[in-house]
Amino acid sequence: MALLGQTQSLLQQQKLSPQQIQMIKLLELPTTLLEQRIKQEIEENIVLEEEPLSEENADEQPKQISVEEYLREDDTPSYKSRINNFSKDDRPRNVQISGGRSLGESLVEQLGFRNLSEREMQLATFLVGSIDGDGYLRRDLQSVSDDIAFSLGIEASEQELERLLHIIQHLEPVGVGARNLRESLLLQIENQGLDTPSKQLAHKILDSHFEEFVKKHYEKLMYRLSISEDMFREAVQEIQHLSPKPGNLFTEESGEGAPYIIPDFLLDYHDGQFDLSLNSYNIPELKINRHYLDIIRRMAGADGHISEQEKEAIAFVKSKIDSAKWFMSAIKQRHDTLMRTMQTILDYQHEYFKDGDRSRLRPMILKDIADRTGLDVSTISRVVNSKYVQTTFGIILLKSLFSEAMQTISGEEVSSYEIKNILQECIEEEDKRHPLTDEQLMDILNAKGYKIARRTVAKYREMLSIPVARLRKEI
Repeated sequence: MALLGQTQSLLQQQKLSPQQIQMIKLLELPTTLLEQRIKQEIEENIVLEEEPLSEENADEQPKQISVEEYLREDDTPSYKSRINNFSKDDRPRNVQISGGRSLGESLVEQLGFRNLSEREMQLATFLVGSIDGDGYLRRDLQSVSDDIAFSLGIEASEQELERLLHIIQHLEPVGVGARNLRESLLLQIENQGLDTPSKQLAHKILDSHFEEFVKKHYEKLMYRLSISEDMFREAVQEIQHLSPKPGNLFTEESGEGAPYIIPDFLLDYHDGQFDLSLNSYNIPELKINRHYLDIIRRMAGADGHISEQEKEAIAFVKSKIDSAKWFMSAIKQRHDTLMRTMQTILDYQHEYFKDGDRSRLRPMILKDIADRTGLDVSTISRVVNSKYVQTTFGIILLKSLFSEAMQTISGEEVSSYEIKNILQECIEEEDKRHPLTDEQLMDILNAKGYKIARRTVAKYREMLSIPVARLRKEI
């Protein structure tokens, strides 16, 4: 029978405080999400409020946060989370993004000009809603029919939906509503009219030999069709003029497809000097509402006994003030950490930031910056993740500046970006009739002094979104 007993043991554990967790979460946020997080904190904490910007405090510098005893404070310090790098006449303004109609709205509007019954309009509108952003209907009509029966209470056959889909496929842009790439390309070339031999041949290739065409078995196709190379080239050119994603044509025209990025850092370069700042224009300025501090003073200074309810009120307000000060301190610490890290990256990649020439990028990993800043690697990772810097040559994702080091035959370390640039140049200058294989590219790089394996060449080629040699072949 086992005996029960008690023993003592020492156990060391490391736990993050709530304030440290809050700091980590704030550090990860890009500028756009930080603005939302601050506004959320203002809503949740009654003592925290946004201070309107005035001309008197427009050029005021951030003040240090005091953690003195609340009742002994002469004033509750406010923290300016905005970094004022502009005069009131030179303050940047938000870019207004104009919205346009979506692809679905355009298609529904065009359907209104067709002679459709109310039932047909309902079904056609539902079909339009099932088309994705690229312009494809990637669901089978039976599934769409089931959804219509469930959502609209209308029984629709596949034949009826097929007829309505045929109408949608001939709206603008032509080719939307296709079930696959082949169908979309056929719709587009048929809409142009098969009035030339090259278009007729292109239609035949898409209709009867699509698999061989996409796999670029050109010699086999020319043999099967008994055509010359010139005829085949003209047909291929007709196909290349078609859009593989017809829905994107509408997006590009409406201006809704371009991503909108708000940079976290602003970097100017003029007269040989860099000017780095944190982009905090839209970040609300924070302060603690003095009204609640005055309430505590009055209660604590009142003569007589303080009731339990008043004690609870004082404790509640104190906790909110403490939370507000911790939050403002975390915002300041976030600012200091971001600027410290970005300044170190700027110093490390000084030559690159002058003109944006990627060949000047030095090999850089997270540990390089961590060692120079004295921060942890995980902290650097959080800083550079999803953060952008606006430079004189464009907006750059910080994470894209990090690259592994490759060693040349002479022992010199170079950035992987340098090898990628050479790889891209080799592929751009290759004979498209006989594209370079990965092994040939490896031999070229080795001849230039870069010690690299074939599998590494394949990895970099894939990172550059360049297909294998067979798929780069042209006639």
